[in-house]
Amino acid sequence: MAKVLITGGQGFIGRYLAKDLLEHGYEVRVLDSLVEQVHGPGGSGAGHEDVEFIEGDVRDHAAVARALEGVSGVFHLAAEVGVGQSMYEIERYVSGNDVGTAVLLQQMIERPVRRIVVASSMSVYGEGRYSLVNGNHVDRVRRNPARVKAGEWDLVAENGANLIPVPTDEEKPVDLASIYALTKYAQERQVLIFGEAYGVEAVALRLFNVFGAGQALSNPYTGVLANFASRLINGQPPMIFEDGQQRRDFVHVRDVARAFRLAMEQPRAAGHVINVGSGRSYRVAEVAELVAEAMGVPHIRPEIMGKARAGDIRNCFADISKARDLLGFEPEYALEDSLDEFAAWVKAAEATDRGTEMRRQLEARGLVS
Repeated sequence: MAKVLITGGQGFIGRYLAKDLLEHGYEVRVLDSLVEQVHGPGGSGAGHEDVEFIEGDVRDHAAVARALEGVSGVFHLAAEVGVGQSMYEIERYVSGNDVGTAVLLQQMIERPVRRIVVASSMSVYGEGRYSLVNGNHVDRVRRNPARVKAGEWDLVAENGANLIPVPTDEEKPVDLASIYALTKYAQERQVLIFGEAYGVEAVALRLFNVFGAGQALSNPYTGVLANFASRLINGQPPMIFEDGQQRRDFVHVRDVARAFRLAMEQPRAAGHVINVGSGRSYRVAEVAELVAEAMGVPHIRPEIMGKARAGDIRNCFADISKARDLLGFEPEYALEDSLDEFAAWVKAAEATDRGTEMRRQLEARGLVS
């Protein structure tokens, strides 16, 4: 029976991953610092009784060394998460994500493992893939700030031609539009470079928007669905930046957990960067309405802000062909079929709406226009 370590294993994805691994015969150890923003005041290390829990920061050499003893594989999920917050808590994000990864890898020199799988992010792409009407791809597309300020949200080519969003594959060049994206790209490159140098099999999974029961509802920088649900359960309309027509890919946390396990098991995955998404695209305003309907409050309409946040992109949704090929991965939980379970969990959970506070923090720093 293989023993594996999950850094950040008490987080949203980590708990689902631990459950999946236990069900497939693994021994699981978790290292987590129980950050208050994610776990709440006095966050608990309580999890599955068969999981060995170590409370500690991934930047703590001694804690990481202890966590690595006797494991054959590492799932590196520990990270600060949030595009908006990363734009003003820069030191926190660079330290937690990049220095934390560096400490983990440095300790792995003396405590080698067979394989490491790191959680990266779709944010590294910046804008997703676009094509012209003739089908030719256009890479490294960014919005013109003057057009955005004028409320012209959609992207156009240099000659003014309309650009069509298409599924984003792993060959699309990265374009780092936020500090968070920068730190996630640094994480994945650190892991892949280390793996090649030290003969450790390394895999990076670029996660799209993960959803499911158990997200941190009181953390305004967590997933889009959790933000919407937290507002709705408190009788407030979901806040949507821009016009709500931006498109995203939403993938269920159970599918993500399975993808991580497959990335540890499948021989051909070693050395690769792989998208993990649903392979579908949804308009954000549509998603807010679906969540409101599932929660029984369809009369609460989303608040369309008509403003953009610094670091946000317009469209990005996944091409998951590579995950199908290398991992044998196929999503099982579609967004529209999974919201009743999500809504039932939200209604039973305690959620403090901090969306207004998040908006105020961004506006005070000129990060909303």
